[in-house]
Amino acid sequence: MCKHEEKQCPRCNKTFECKAGSIIQCQCSSIQLTASETAFIDSQYHDCLCLQCLQELKKMLNLTENN
Repeated sequence: MCKHEEKQCPRCNKTFECKAGSIIQCQCSSIQLTASETAFIDSQYHDCLCLQCLQELKKMLNLTENN
């Protein structure tokens, strides 16, 4: 049986369902992050982030890199 758990995003405090037991069904699998994006996020946060925050950080990091 797949393990799912409710988590609170450490960035925005929104509650979301983490599906680490079935990672292809998890909300985070719908976004592709580069190695540098992943490294930055890992250095700032020590738990899963919600999809909205992952998307916002990806956008922010891309804007920063392009300037």
